[in-house]
Amino acid sequence: MMQWLNQNAGAISALTGVLTLLVWLFYAQLLYNSYIRQRRPRILINRGSGKHLDSLCLISNMSAEAIFVQHIFAVLESDEGEQRLDIADQQQTRDDERQYRSHQGPLESGDFLHVGSFKDILAHFADHSTPNAEGQDEPSFGSYRALEIRVVAIYGSEDNPIGARRRFQLEPGDDACGISPDGLDTQRLASRGQRHLIKQWMQEH
Repeated sequence: MMQWLNQNAGAISALTGVLTLLVWLFYAQLLYNSYIRQRRPRILINRGSGKHLDSLCLISNMSAEAIFVQHIFAVLESDEGEQRLDIADQQQTRDDERQYRSHQGPLESGDFLHVGSFKDILAHFADHSTPNAEGQDEPSFGSYRALEIRVVAIYGSEDNPIGARRRFQLEPGDDACGISPDGLDTQRLASRGQRHLIKQWMQEH
């Protein structure tokens, strides 16, 4: 046995070196993946305080660094088609006074903001609707199908925008309208092709 080891010492040493290198590469890949995961932008769009239209539409920054919110788009799907609206900047009437509110700006890591309730968002669509032939705003409440919230932001020192979106099903009932997310999580948009889609959003609004 010892003679065989002595005869093959060079090959064994080379094989040991290769195996050691593979182990180090494996651990280096684990560390790199962990670093990339921590640096990856993460924006959550969620529903708070219930499962009805009075629930708040919450946007949370779960990234390692701050983000700068540029746009918040809402897309309403109904029997009549789609309506798109930028709800980052809003004008509200309270006590006969017009109030301006902007959601654009930095959002620190771990912070969140809300853009009002889902009922408020639908009210913005009603304010921007044009009357139909019968003099009614469209789409009608009973024709609502879904509401998608889209967020466009700048992450850290990156030049190109990132995005996130989540679709909510609207479920009209006899007394109230329910709302439930269509999917378990917010879709993150950060790849090159997805950033092209984000730029299309910005051009459409």
